[in-house]
Amino acid sequence: MLLMKLLINGEERSFDDKLTLSALIEQLGVKADRVAIELNKIIVRRDAWAATKLRDGDRLEVVHFVGGGHNQACQRMSSFAS
Repeated sequence: MLLMKLLINGEERSFDDKLTLSALIEQLGVKADRVAIELNKIIVRRDAWAATKLRDGDRLEVVHFVGGGHNQACQRMSSFAS
């Protein structure tokens, strides 16, 4: 099986070459209902994740929504579960 390199929030990571966006989120251990994803500077709707195939060199930004108090915030995820 071949590996592809993805740049996720500025960090280069290697993954199997046949990977969808939804499978990536699962591998990263991220709760899908709490993130927004930008793929190569385009926001991908959650209902399109399963059909979105990733390619070597893709750049992703994963933003995790955090709630609390009266100020709700979002933050860029800097580390993921392995």
